[in-house]
Amino acid sequence: MTQRLAIHELLTGTATRERVDAFLAAHRFPLVEGAHATIVWRGEAETVLLRHWIYGLESSNELTRLANTDLWYIHLDVPPRSRVEYKLEVRAHGSGRWIEDPLNPNRARDPFGANSVLQGQGYEVPEWTRHDPTARPGRLEPFAFESEALGGVRHGQLYLPARFRRTHRYPLLVVHDGSDYLKYSGMKTVLDNLIHRLEIPDLIAVFTDSPDRLREYANHEAHARYITQELVPDLERRLPLVGRPEARCLMGASFGGVASLSTALRYPGFWGRLLLQSGSFAFTDIGRRNRRGPLFDRVVEFVNEYREAPVAMSERVFVSCGVYESLIYENRSLVPLLDSTGMQVRFVEARDGHNWENWRDRLREGLSWLLPGPLLMVYE
Repeated sequence: MTQRLAIHELLTGTATRERVDAFLAAHRFPLVEGAHATIVWRGEAETVLLRHWIYGLESSNELTRLANTDLWYIHLDVPPRSRVEYKLEVRAHGSGRWIEDPLNPNRARDPFGANSVLQGQGYEVPEWTRHDPTARPGRLEPFAFESEALGGVRHGQLYLPARFRRTHRYPLLVVHDGSDYLKYSGMKTVLDNLIHRLEIPDLIAVFTDSPDRLREYANHEAHARYITQELVPDLERRLPLVGRPEARCLMGASFGGVASLSTALRYPGFWGRLLLQSGSFAFTDIGRRNRRGPLFDRVVEFVNEYREAPVAMSERVFVSCGVYESLIYENRSLVPLLDSTGMQVRFVEARDGHNWENWRDRLREGLSWLLPGPLLMVYE
């Protein structure tokens, strides 16, 4: 019996507690079949709402209660290979609470907590994101850097590959919002695995953080100077780095994508590789006011100026964005501008939203194109 037929029989038959119990015991949730999915919740409530983060659709959808039971359900159209984060809002006694779906074991975490994950047909968590016991682990070392440009100490972590040797020279990867990439995208595991598989070279990565990212990542001259003229030269003095543009990659997501692009633009030719994920590249076609609010004013000013006079600042640029996030239009608009300058540009869209696991799932494709390992080419 197909899942849709099982649901149909439950909905059209005489609903009893025993039938509901048997239905829940016989299936995994959410129910996914083809391009259709069903989310269910069981319990007493006045109203149950599905809250999701798919831009362009109503963010709140009401579940239907199965007559004479405490079972609630909603049918959704979900394109294949989609990944959708959501919560349930349960309203009772005049108040509501947002909860994770208790019937769904799939969770995604971010700085604000956790969400349930609906995995459309064909989507699978990439196996290269999971711990591989055969992959030798690199090591993380905390660092603190006194920045003259920023007027204070900046913290982060340094990743050294498992086979690190002082006699070998390594490419450098600098990651904005480094702690979040490590915690929510499992990036250390990803680097360990991709290096082990020879898909990227042994490399040194710097996971850097900002205590005021919305300001320092929004086309901030002092931040760009810290990264390029302070942090990298210090690393090159202390570590065996290749020291050429094609072996330097700067990356970030959301505002971190803006910081990566704007930093590279201030120092053209220094960063030979850029990885921009769901960049917050807000702009205006008419006037200077933007619909995203004052936090984006400096970003809008920066992107508007770049749109008027696009120039090359790197050699290769990898851009990714989810089709379910509001920034898809801005990222799609940026790509032809980058390409028009003669830079090599690769753009990847995913059926996902603005979240850390979307960015995790794109790391293999992005890093292996920007910094191909011995499996793909001989790194010189």
